[in-house]
Amino acid sequence: MIDSHPYRTLLRKYLAPMWVKVLLLFVLLLGGAGLTLLSPRILAAFIDAVFVNGSQNIFVLAGLFLGIALINQAISIVTSYLGSDIGLRATNQLRADLTLHCLQLDMSFHHGMTPGVLVERIDGDISRLHQFLSSFAVMLFRNALLIAGSVVAIFLIEWRAGLALAVAIVVTLGALELSRRWAVPAIARERETSAQLFGIVEEHLSSTEDLRANGSMHYAMRHFFDRSRDWSGAFTRAHALSYLPWPISRIMFVLNMVLALGMATWLVGSGAITIGLGYAIFRYVEMIRWPVLYLGRQVQDLQYAGAAIIRIRELLLQKSTIQDTGQVVLPQGALRVAFDDVTFSYLSRRQQSMPADDPSDVEREESEPHYALRNLSFSLPAGQVLGLLGRTGSGKSTISRLLFRLYESDSGIVRLNDTALPDIKLDTLHDAIGLVTQDVHLFNASVRDNVTLFDPSISDDRVVAAIEAVELGSWFQTLPNGLDTIVSAGNSMSAGQAQLLALSRLWLRDPGLLVLDEASSRLDPATESQLDRALDRLLMGRTAIIIAHRLTTIQRADWIMILDAGQCVEFGPRAELANNPQSHFSQLQQVGLKEALA
Repeated sequence: MIDSHPYRTLLRKYLAPMWVKVLLLFVLLLGGAGLTLLSPRILAAFIDAVFVNGSQNIFVLAGLFLGIALINQAISIVTSYLGSDIGLRATNQLRADLTLHCLQLDMSFHHGMTPGVLVERIDGDISRLHQFLSSFAVMLFRNALLIAGSVVAIFLIEWRAGLALAVAIVVTLGALELSRRWAVPAIARERETSAQLFGIVEEHLSSTEDLRANGSMHYAMRHFFDRSRDWSGAFTRAHALSYLPWPISRIMFVLNMVLALGMATWLVGSGAITIGLGYAIFRYVEMIRWPVLYLGRQVQDLQYAGAAIIRIRELLLQKSTIQDTGQVVLPQGALRVAFDDVTFSYLSRRQQSMPADDPSDVEREESEPHYALRNLSFSLPAGQVLGLLGRTGSGKSTISRLLFRLYESDSGIVRLNDTALPDIKLDTLHDAIGLVTQDVHLFNASVRDNVTLFDPSISDDRVVAAIEAVELGSWFQTLPNGLDTIVSAGNSMSAGQAQLLALSRLWLRDPGLLVLDEASSRLDPATESQLDRALDRLLMGRTAIIIAHRLTTIQRADWIMILDAGQCVEFGPRAELANNPQSHFSQLQQVGLKEALA
């Protein structure tokens, strides 16, 4: 039998808010099915009135039959509209819920799941559910009413004909359920291989420049063909199995028609029923023709819906280890930062996100994880600037990720204003920290939306003031549509302008802690000078952590920390370290920071 729990859960959660429309829909379906079931009895009375009774009521019966047909057509139009509206609203809400859920998952989840795979999960699988929510549940209910009502109506006419038809329908339903059980795992596999193929296409298209520059097009296409071959095999098997309900329903309907005609002929010939009732039996069996045929197609839709629900539930069961249980709200103004004996490894996060029965578990347990940070401790006073130096992979960016609670540390405590991060509400934590990296993401949207990040509560005057504060006023004056001008990185803006626009976002948010992760590493000297002036204004009255490869970038730093292999090798006031010939920082200044770190 069908496990109805996931279907019931889905219907209850996303259809309950629209219960008025759903109730109206099912009332109309019930009324339409009742009128449809009444039609054969009216036809039977009409035939008997003409050939047996010679009644003068044939015009009344004919008018009644035509009236029922017109009402049924009107009901069909309304139910089609309601079903489509309910399905669209429910799937849009489900898509929004699933998108929000994915955005709230750990970064380790997103590192193991390509955007293409997630797009196929969120859009492709939920699109499959639209048919289920909009028409399947509606038509299944209507067809079930018609089939059950027809069997009952034939039972009332002649019980032997009703019993024979009931047995045939039970056999049909059993065959359809068996085909569904075979098809669902195959369809789930086909959807998974389709998502993997989407992931490969997205990955290759996003790295076209690197692939062409390194002559790796043949490798990319070989990888694509391998995934296409997997999907093609899964697609063929899934569609072959999912097609079975259609011929099964057609074959069973033909058998039902033969059985009904034979029973009706025998019963009329034996005088057990009138010719009108014999025709009514035939009409009732013919009436379930489309319900039975559509039942095969609906079982096919149910197979796809079942596979989609399984994959959606798997995604929804993914849980974030970052729990928003804190109650502390950070105050406005500069924040004190402290790391107390913090150790962190990305490998441990990848292990947590992998299945427990992965064959490489033993090897992972035996290998010691590589620590991005190991026993790191430091304290940065509020309102001070920390210059963070170190080779690539030394753990600099990991510090910013832990501050934002994109990951939890393996051990040790990260504090802001002497409060451990888990005790701080996530919303206030993210509002209190601002981040600017060398890779600025601009949305294909208006200048206003790019600065406010789609917050309509921020006034245009504040947006313009933030743009002018970061020295983008002259650029803004050249825009043809002002704040409504559509911009995107690499299109209408230079890298330096994109960096400055990112700073205007922070100007609006007014965070107490700024993290600048190689923000000026790709800029020319003139643009870097403009960015530095904007940073000077932005850093006033705030705590800041500046990750840099250039000495000029950390001239404004009050403190210096040098990392190596996740450990602090030097920490102290910049002026003191610069004047100490034995310090690492002083030696870096002598040979050149960029060259030394290389």
